[in-house]
Amino acid sequence: MTEQNRPDAPEVIGVRRGMFGNRDTGDTSGYGRLVRTVALPGSSPRPYGGYFDEVVDRLAEVLGEDGYAESIERVVVYRDELTLEIERTQLPTVAQALRDDPQLRFELCLGVSGVHYPEDAGRELHAVYPLMSITHNRRIRMEVAAPDADPHIPSLYRVYPTVDWHERETYDFFGIIFDGHPSLTRIEMPDDWVGHPQRKDYPLGGIPVQFKGAEIPPPDQRRAYN
Repeated sequence: MTEQNRPDAPEVIGVRRGMFGNRDTGDTSGYGRLVRTVALPGSSPRPYGGYFDEVVDRLAEVLGEDGYAESIERVVVYRDELTLEIERTQLPTVAQALRDDPQLRFELCLGVSGVHYPEDAGRELHAVYPLMSITHNRRIRMEVAAPDADPHIPSLYRVYPTVDWHERETYDFFGIIFDGHPSLTRIEMPDDWVGHPQRKDYPLGGIPVQFKGAEIPPPDQRRAYN
């Protein structure tokens, strides 16, 4: 087994050049020659530390051996945070187990964050759910991935009603479709807006800005210095 193929090895999903991903015009930020890899942390070995082992073990008991195996793709501990990477069709089942079991009791979902990795083939869109147990004073995260070609993830509205507007915002900005949401409409952009502005492949765009009589063009139309 090579170093890169180890389950706990970082998953390299791409290479970024420059600071802001600008490719069509000159980069005026001063970071035009910056080159860095984009890597996601790999699976974490046991022991996870703190209460993380207890949470994972209890979740495995609640879901059962087969249920846990088909639901949890990876357990990642990174920067003192526990993330459960979940197979997307099993998301409501896992969320309800985390919410209802007395030894888990993650009764609060703090929102939904969308992430777009254009070069992570088949897993371009990610949704991240921070959970908190008020009962036990614990925090974990759930993460689900979906491909650009099929951007569907089950809604958690029936498990955590507070995600209503958060799922709408993630749909608006990233185009993730939350199946089962009661009213999945745009919440920030106009209803007739085309595209999803927070995706990495969305045009940079911009509007001219007037400053003391001079007009500064949008970022994607400024002259190049390299």
